[in-house]
Amino acid sequence: MNEKEKNYFAAIRREKLFKNIVMVILCLMSLFPFMLLVINATRSSDQIKRGISLIPGSSLATNWKNLQDKSKALDITMLKSMVNSLIVTVPATLLCVYFSTLTAYGIHVYNFKLKRFAWAFIMAILMVPTQISAIGFYQYMFKLRLTDTYWPLIIPAIAAPNTVFFMKQYMESVLSLSLVEAARIDGASEFRTFNTIVLPLMKPAIATQAIFVFVANWNNLFMPTLILNLPKLKTLPMFVQTLGSDQFRTDYGIVYVGLAAAILPIFVAYFFLSKFIVSGVTLGGVKE
Repeated sequence: MNEKEKNYFAAIRREKLFKNIVMVILCLMSLFPFMLLVINATRSSDQIKRGISLIPGSSLATNWKNLQDKSKALDITMLKSMVNSLIVTVPATLLCVYFSTLTAYGIHVYNFKLKRFAWAFIMAILMVPTQISAIGFYQYMFKLRLTDTYWPLIIPAIAAPNTVFFMKQYMESVLSLSLVEAARIDGASEFRTFNTIVLPLMKPAIATQAIFVFVANWNNLFMPTLILNLPKLKTLPMFVQTLGSDQFRTDYGIVYVGLAAAILPIFVAYFFLSKFIVSGVTLGGVKE
């Protein structure tokens, strides 16, 4: 290896090292707020008022106990509000990703007269903010006597145009129509083809959208506040909102332990689903 080649490979190593250092710094900057949140959850209110510390405290159990004691006045505990959020978020996420994938499959595979209109209509819905239809939606749910129930927060998740858009774009790159035709020739029904062939191919996209949908529903405050009035039905974001009230504001340890507990399920969902994002996309697929 001559001197020119040595300099060339040395430059590549320096560039790679520089990129790695930048990525590590950006990663630490992203994780620092969460790390600080977890550390503050273990410190007492007086310790938090003194300033930032990177050393965990020993008040985690005390903060959690104080949070549970003070939340009794709200007629709902934090654990109950987390369960309520799971009751809403898990079914809504499953319905959203399944029926969005099914809708994208129908538009991608079938040819019908109003296909372009249907796709244009779905795209148009993307431009309509949810808040515009909130009052009408609430009035309709009130007439159906579905207020103070979780159904208005779960069923509408079936209609998610942004998820449909993502699924269709992904499906166009990974789903060969010859797979569908081969399944039909073998006598498979349309739903069996979708459930046994299409869904496995869509795992990375489903996992990605499941994370986004889970986080969106878990953090949703606007619609639950509109629909739910009974204290025992409050979701976690509604409970977290009360942490800013005078009852909790003076004790920062309670506030931080509540916020840390609120984001914990999001981390669990992400680490559980993230492995599917980097997995193979079209194992056994046929390329046209």
